[in-house]
Amino acid sequence: MAKRSKTVVGLDIDPSGITAVQASVNGHVRVERAALAPLEAGILREGEIVDVDGLAQALRTLYAENRGLGKRVRIGVASQKIVVRVVELPPISDPAELETAIRFQAQDELPMALDSAVLDHQTLGIVDHGSGPRQRVLLVAARRESVDRVLAAVHGAGLRPEGIDLSAFAMVRALHRAGPEGEQVLYLGIGGLINLAVAQSTDCLFTRATGGGVESLAIELAERRALTLEHARGWLEHVGLDAATEAIDGDAEIIADAREVLREGARRIAAEVRNTLDFHLAQGPVATAITRAVLTGPAAAIPGFVTTMAAELGMPVEEGLVEGAPGIAPGRLAVAAGLSIDHAPRS
Repeated sequence: MAKRSKTVVGLDIDPSGITAVQASVNGHVRVERAALAPLEAGILREGEIVDVDGLAQALRTLYAENRGLGKRVRIGVASQKIVVRVVELPPISDPAELETAIRFQAQDELPMALDSAVLDHQTLGIVDHGSGPRQRVLLVAARRESVDRVLAAVHGAGLRPEGIDLSAFAMVRALHRAGPEGEQVLYLGIGGLINLAVAQSTDCLFTRATGGGVESLAIELAERRALTLEHARGWLEHVGLDAATEAIDGDAEIIADAREVLREGARRIAAEVRNTLDFHLAQGPVATAITRAVLTGPAAAIPGFVTTMAAELGMPVEEGLVEGAPGIAPGRLAVAAGLSIDHAPRS
């Protein structure tokens, strides 16, 4: 799905907005250009584009207001409808033969016909369960109609798509930092969706996107207090989960509702993450305990959210930030930066 290029702008399209980043990597990820544009409600639903013209217009507006951005783009996708499976095959060194074997295996693994799917994969190395070596492959399949809508919106904005990549892969590329050998790390991108990935080094071993991210909390607060979505997002970041409610300036009723929405929402998100991890860990001997988590996305801008998730998940959680764009919350840059680069930092 992803075609690599030397200079590409990564486009992270989330219900809360579009983030565009041009980045480079040399020991660490460096953002060279970045821009953020709002996205009207209803253009995306559960990660799927439902209004192609609306997205194309939003992209045109973003580029009109940020003329330094390059028009060669790689777009990230994350959706509950994208299928991710780990398959095991005989070890195959020839890339063309491996591709053929993966497509053959995919016929039995995917709940969709191959001619209606776009496939991608990452090799995960060789394992031996006692009956001989097997090549493990992470298989990703998206419905062709969904990919076509992404491409139609990008073309409609006058941009040149270099490829489409799984947002989880981009998140791992941007945020990977060297750790103990064999360490498995949980990556959480929490915005319009809960985008979860488990990786060992830079290999994504498991990923799943589910609904109910912090954008749903902003929608809930907006409905409770008759606010615009933009104002509701602002209140969540203003109130946060750190300080006592009485110490926060502003409308006391909105503050109380925002804190309640955040507390209940953080618990729901953590429960969804735990359930997903339980499913992953039940998959077999290659799934081992997660030692730490990295959290990024719009949720990272909410004070106290990282600390609350650490307490709820019972493991260390750190912020996954990519610096270098004044005026844009660093947590919003990670996926787009990962889409812009083609390998993770070595440090």
